[in-house]
Formats: sequence, C-alpha cells, structure tokens
Amino acid sequence: MTINIKKCTLEDSRRLQEISYETFKETFKHQNSPENMNEYLERAFNLKQLEKELSNISSQFFFVYFNNEVEGYLKVNTNDAQSEEMGDDSLEIERVYIKTHFQKHGLGKYLLNKAVDIALEHNKKKIWLGVWEKNENAIAFYKKMGFVQTGAHSFYMGDEEQIDFIMIKTLK
Repeated sequence: MTINIKKCTLEDSRRLQEISYETFKETFKHQNSPENMNEYLERAFNLKQLEKELSNISSQFFFVYFNNEVEGYLKVNTNDAQSEEMGDDSLEIERVYIKTHFQKHGLGKYLLNKAVDIALEHNKKKIWLGVWEKNENAIAFYKKMGFVQTGAHSFYMGDEEQIDFIMIKTLK
C-alpha cells in the first residue's frame, strides 16, 4: 500500500476534471436532482474554469495516489482565492474528495494533513472549510480531525439553496 501526493499543474486539467466529476457525483447524486447536479458540474468543473483555478497563485490542487492510481484530490485557497472573507491568517480547504471505494483508507486524513502542512508553511493560524449540513460522514470526519463548527453559509446546487456548515481548526 503506497500513498503519494502530487501537486497538479495545468497539464493535469483533464484528469482533474475527471476525478472532480466522478467524486462529486458519487458523493451527492443521491440527494440532488439530476438537473441541479448537471448544472453544477458543468459550471464548477468545465475545463476553462478548472484551468482558471489552476492558474491562480493563491490556489493549489493535489492528487492523492493509492498504489499509483489517482483516488482523490484536494484544493486549498489562501488570500483572495478563499470563497469567504476569513482573513489573511486563514487557509481554506475548498475541496477534498476521495472516490467512494477508497474512503475509510486514510486518504482523506492524508490530504487534510497536507492542508495543515501548507497552512503552517504559509504561517496561517487556522484552516477552514464548508461542508454540506446533510453530509454527516464528512462532518463526523472533520470533527475527528479537530474542526469545530463556527457558522454556516449558502451553497447553490443548481437552483437549490443549501446550507454548508463552516468548520475551523485552529493551528498551533
């Protein structure tokens, strides 16, 4: 069993699109309409959008490999790339997704630890994320990893407003 992380580049945009579509659908298709899923996937994960995000110096993407196969990814944001104004001492984990059949194998923990390392390298005091209020497995995982719910914000899946809990972990 080998776990590795590789920083994504523009050349990885198609593979990033594939893993983004796959993991997002696996995670949320059972709780959202096909129309809203398709609208969101096309807006959030089209190649032009992903290339724009990959080109932003305040955002970083990482693939996690399990036995040399991409099984998930992480996106972190600093500065003005954060989706909410949380201050210069914060790093946002905007996306952390693992293929369903590889969840509970330590890959998510591996990616979260990578985010903590990046935050510490950039002298950040806290990391934060938004997680859908109905994603109970993810909420439990984040709590286990030391995150605390501090608020909420709206997230739109197509035309449906949903609530994401904002969770923060203070770093030492």
